[in-house]
Amino acid sequence: MEDKMKTKVIAWFSCGATSAVACHLAIEKYGKDNVRIIYFKIDSAHNDNDRFIKDCEGWYDKKIDVWQSEKYSDQFDVIAKTKYVNGVQGARCTLELKRKIRLLVQGEIEYDNQIFGFEYNKKEIARADRLELQNPETKPLFPLIEMRLTKENCLGILEDVGIELPEMYKLGYPNNNCIGCVKGGMGYWNKIREDFPLEFSLMSELEREVGRSCLKEADGTRLFLDELSPDRGRQQKILIPDCGFFCGDENEYI
Repeated sequence: MEDKMKTKVIAWFSCGATSAVACHLAIEKYGKDNVRIIYFKIDSAHNDNDRFIKDCEGWYDKKIDVWQSEKYSDQFDVIAKTKYVNGVQGARCTLELKRKIRLLVQGEIEYDNQIFGFEYNKKEIARADRLELQNPETKPLFPLIEMRLTKENCLGILEDVGIELPEMYKLGYPNNNCIGCVKGGMGYWNKIREDFPLEFSLMSELEREVGRSCLKEADGTRLFLDELSPDRGRQQKILIPDCGFFCGDENEYI
């Protein structure tokens, strides 16, 4: 009861399964009046996200606050205006569409802690450790790691409470990122080519316009999407990092 009366938290909601469950755990622990759930809207996200947000709001019995960059609409807009795709500092779109907005939120909303939906596995635990070390001002909490909940557990929890999974999961993507994520690999982009040909074409055109590509070969040379053979990456599982708020700090670039 003391925690619910005193602790104010920001809970980050990304329209992914893990963040959705982490936000619910925050409400259970601290009370819905002490939790501000924040979602960063990006125009290139799947339109099913609007449905998923409403379903989760019903589960939480609480509205999700939606924030959006006033300067950029999505990753395509960022690339077109900045002439930058990604590099050693991470994805520019994450900086502009998420990290900068996160700093605005931190400056405007009073909080004692921030809730992040990192799942329970070795890689995510390492990410959580880096986040806490590199961004101590966030005063981060990781309820899924604390409770040893994996992404598969979170998908099961959503199904158990009757919330239909986001469309990107049902299409076979491991994360509910923007459509056409610059951090995706060859198999990912070939799947985007099939599922979302307009977004594939748009990114292909932008790459040539700015002279930089999303992909690179094993030897480090860049590979433009219009050079990508349709069979590349097909033998591998579709892997793509979850697009969080700290990808530059964590060197999660491709």
